[in-house]
Formats: sequence, structure tokens, C-alpha cells
Amino acid sequence: METFRATLMSRGFLLSRQPTFKHKRSAKVRCSSRVANSNIIPGVFLGSHFINVTDTEMNLTKLINQPIKKLNREVDHGKLRRIRAEDLEWSLVVVPSLTQLCLEHIVHNFEDKPIVEELLPKHKASVLEKLPLTLPLTITANLISDEGYWKRYCQSRWRVCDVSEYGNSWKHMFFERHLENIIEHFVPDVTDNKSVLELVPLCRDYVKRLKISQLLPPVKEPPTIEESDGADSVSDFYTDGSSMDHFDFRILLDKLSNLDELQLIYGVKNCGMNFEWHLFQFTLRDCQSLAEAVKSCKSLKVLRIHRSNMEDEKCRMLVNHLLDHPSLLELDLSHNLIGDRGARAIGKLLNRSCLETLNIYDNRISGRGAQALAHALSKNTSLVSLNLRLNQLGDEGGQAIAQALLKNQTLVNLHLGANEMTEPTATALSQVLVQNTTLRSLNLSCNKLGTDGGKVLGEGMSHNSSLLECDIRLTEMSLESEYCIREHAGTSNDLMHYSSQ
Repeated sequence: METFRATLMSRGFLLSRQPTFKHKRSAKVRCSSRVANSNIIPGVFLGSHFINVTDTEMNLTKLINQPIKKLNREVDHGKLRRIRAEDLEWSLVVVPSLTQLCLEHIVHNFEDKPIVEELLPKHKASVLEKLPLTLPLTITANLISDEGYWKRYCQSRWRVCDVSEYGNSWKHMFFERHLENIIEHFVPDVTDNKSVLELVPLCRDYVKRLKISQLLPPVKEPPTIEESDGADSVSDFYTDGSSMDHFDFRILLDKLSNLDELQLIYGVKNCGMNFEWHLFQFTLRDCQSLAEAVKSCKSLKVLRIHRSNMEDEKCRMLVNHLLDHPSLLELDLSHNLIGDRGARAIGKLLNRSCLETLNIYDNRISGRGAQALAHALSKNTSLVSLNLRLNQLGDEGGQAIAQALLKNQTLVNLHLGANEMTEPTATALSQVLVQNTTLRSLNLSCNKLGTDGGKVLGEGMSHNSSLLECDIRLTEMSLESEYCIREHAGTSNDLMHYSSQ
């Protein structure tokens, strides 16, 4: 082997164990060895080509005497040596640019030093796309207006996200639902008011509607054996209504300057086998605090209180605070326990407000309460829609409403379904159809108007050209009367509901 090395060196070949590639026309040859499974395979590099030397004595003469050009043509390229990096994690990834490094630094340190508005639009989009959703709202609420960031936030938190219900604004959707969630899980005497008050400065510009589907009562210790003696059930232990007060809206509503709509239910969702009557109490103190809060919210346009066991006394208390409210347009007190005294209070409100929509269906209003409402309706100049279905108005109340419609010139939609009305009411309404020119929709379904009532309504319809919809389903009218009403509806045939069976 030493003779072989000496001969190569005398011919000008360069021997080396570390390959140092030269120009392909170089006449120098490098001798190297390939290591595989600890076996040394001798070889020679000629230019950039490798030649195995298995028999030194035999190939030495050929290697030395062979012209370089011919040798290059006969090189087996499949036997070229491959250089493999010893670091398995090493790769030829391009070093990140300084801009990219700076943007990553901004993202990682955003909580300590938030930078957004100073960036170029493309850099700003890159930062907002990578920002984590765990950042405190105290930083992101008033700084980030990008809808993409709030869309990610909403979709990561709620399965159903219908942004069309929030004016197509993901940011409004997030803050409204976030505030609703805090109120719905607020436990009096347990949850600190700071959890709500600290959020107000962050969300007040973005909250336009609150739909509270539950309000939790205070947590009470279960009664002892001595305390429960003589009680028929555990529910009887909770007799002190003032001790079951819910969230106090006075600390919140006057601070939400953009709030347009408020919907409340005083009750607990999904209580299951833990049902107790005290979970659904709407106390006097609750009513008082809510009434004061609504009065202080001058921007409120829609107020809905459903399924809250609101009685006459609480209704009167609430209405007294709504008198002369500057912006309230819709009041919905459906699915409660309001009777005639509450209806009289609402009648007073009609002429001391700018209400356009009043929904008090599914309550306990009878004829006297309807008469109070009718008296106010005859003088009202703003109400457009009135829904009184599922009450007990009877013919006394139905006739009173009909008399009011002879004077009222603003009401467009009237719903009197399921109110125990009969033929006298139909007769009174037929006169309304002759004289009234503003009413567009009339619902009389589920009333026993009978055959005679159907006839007089048909006669009234023959003189009416303004009514577009008349629901007379389940009214026990004859088919002839139904056909007559349909025929006189003219162009409004497609909107008529006429099935009475």
C-alpha cells in the first residue's frame, strides 16, 4: 500500500481522507476510503469521481497509465461517495428574516407591550392571526378591532355562532354573550360584584342587547331537622321572599349607554330533579331594583320579561317607573300572572309613553282589564301592534276593544286569539271592519264565534279594503262564511287563514 501511495504521489496525485472537491478538469486524484460496517474499502478520487481499488497490484498500472479523459468517461456514477450529516436534526432551512423575528417577538410579548396600530397592514394581519386567545380582555377589548380575532375567539368558545343576530359583528357578539354568561351564573352573596363592574368599561361600547335566560337565587344552607319541623316540603322553608333576591341590575344598566334591548327570565334552567319553587321567585325587591335600573337606562328601546311569575303588584311597580320613558318602544310581559289591576296600570302607560308594540299574551286579564286597555287605546296615537291572546277577555273585553278601534287610527296588528269570545264580539268587530282603515292584521283564532258570527264578519269584510290578514281558524264558522271572507279579501287571499275546523 505504501508503494501504491508513493507511486501516486510521484505522478502528482493528491491523497486525502477528507474529500476536498476540485474543478472537474483538475488532474489531481484524491485517495480515500469508504467506511461501512467497520470495513475499509480503498479507493481513489479522480476529480469528482470515485474509483474502487480492490487489487492494488493489478490496478495500479492501469490507474497510472490511463489517460484522464478516458477515466472520466468510464466512471461509475452509482458508486460516488455520499456525504451524510452526523446531526440528524440539521436541515437547510433558511434563516428567518429580521422582520419575521420582530413580529414573533411582538406576539410573544404582546401582554407586556401590545403593539398593533403602529404596524403595516400586512404585518398587523400576521400578528393578529397569531395572537393567543388567552390574553386578558383588559388588553384586547379596546385595542383590537379586527373581526378575524374576535371570530376566532367566539368560535373557540361557543359551538353555535350566528353573527347575523349581532349586526354581523363578531366583537359585539363576544361581549354580549360574555356579559350574559357572567350575569346568568352570578350567585348573590357569593359572586363578587367586581366580576361585573370590572367588565363594564371594556364592553359598554359593544353591548346593545342582553338576553338573560336565567337568574340564580342565593345559595341557602339546607334546613336542619328542627327548622324543617312542620314544613310540608323543603320548599316551605324558603318563605322569606326578600332573602331570595337575584342579581341587582342597578349596578349595571345605567353604565351601558348603548343598550337597546333587555330580555329577562327570573328562573333557573335545567334544574332537573333539583326543582324547587323558590328557584322561580320574582321578589318585590327584585322588581324594585329592576324598575329603577330600567328607568335609569335612557337608551333602552325593548324590554321583555317572560316566565317570571309577575303579578299585579309587581307589574304596577314596574310600570310606574316606565312612565314617560324617553325611548321605550316595545314592552313584552307575556307568560306571567298579570290580572286586571296590572292591565289598568299598563293602560295608563299607553298614554304616557311612546310604545309601538305591546305584548301581554298568556296572562290573567279578563273583561275589566280589557276595558281599561280599550279606554287607553281609544286615545293612543303611537301603538302599532297589540297582542292579547291567551287571556280571558270574553265578550265584555272583546266588545270594548272593538269600540276603541272605531276611534284609534294607528293600530295595525291585533291578536285576540283564544279569549273566550263569541258572536257579540264578532258583531262588534264587523262594524270595525266597515269603518277602520288602518288595521292590516286581525287574529280571531280559537274563539267560538259560531255560524252567525261568521256571517256578520263576512258582511263587514265586504265593506273593507285595507285588511290583509284575518286568522279565523278554529272559530266554528261555516264554510260559506269562510268563503265569503276569503272572497272579499281581494288581493290578500294568499295571506288569509280560513280553516275553522
